[in-house]
Amino acid sequence: MGNIQYDNGKGTFSVSHRKALSHHMPINHFHSTYEIFYLMSGRREFFIKDRTLVVNEGDVIIISPNILHRTTNTEMPKHERFIVNIHEDYMTAVNGSFMDLLQPLFEKEYIIVTCSHHDRCSVEALARKIMQEVLEKKPGFEMYAQTLILQLLIICCRHVKQNSLEPPEFPSPMHERISEVVRFINNHYMEELSLHLLGEKFYVSPYYLSRFFKEATGFTFVEYLNSVRIKEAKKLLLRSSMKVNLISKNVGFGSVTHFGRVFKQVTGHAPLFYRNGK
Repeated sequence: MGNIQYDNGKGTFSVSHRKALSHHMPINHFHSTYEIFYLMSGRREFFIKDRTLVVNEGDVIIISPNILHRTTNTEMPKHERFIVNIHEDYMTAVNGSFMDLLQPLFEKEYIIVTCSHHDRCSVEALARKIMQEVLEKKPGFEMYAQTLILQLLIICCRHVKQNSLEPPEFPSPMHERISEVVRFINNHYMEELSLHLLGEKFYVSPYYLSRFFKEATGFTFVEYLNSVRIKEAKKLLLRSSMKVNLISKNVGFGSVTHFGRVFKQVTGHAPLFYRNGK
């Protein structure tokens, strides 16, 4: 099957399949949906929330809504991957008892499933069938594809319940160090932060920090800080009635104009788009 890109236009369900010779990821690095990433071939490095993980052929990663993530490695570009983004509402629509079946998804910010040969065959078959549905677009194809996705999620959650998941090892001591810096940013994003300040705190030069931050996370320092701030701002816009200029200040922006510009750059929308219940 060739490359596939399907989106329902509401930001609640999409399917993507790509055989890639190069590294590319869309600008939006957090979604209001669950993301299911199945690596069909190759090897990738993923940055999720605060650490870099190695993903091998046959692995499935499931990332919860609004968790920052990005693929980081450009030196091993050849890979084939299948990605689904699906809103939680579509899971509940099928069957109310899904909460018990898919419990691991709601307890963790992400899970990595290394499938047995048998499960890998099942996952592969489901992925191919989902792609076929999306390509052929027969009546009811969206709902059919979503029931197949639920089957895929059940396989992954059974695996998690049967195997205790140890936190994956860091690829290197450098990755572990950057992970500490990232955790600090995640907890202090509302303060004034700079490479110089973080360099002093973690006893590294700003040059070292800048270079290895990008290598470990896939983000430049400024890109990452902005993404964390905008993610939190989006949450406040959706869940509170706080005014935009206050939200801007609360998440660490000095000027509401700058906030508006960065918000649009990260999400593709102006802040008030989310205030209107979109």
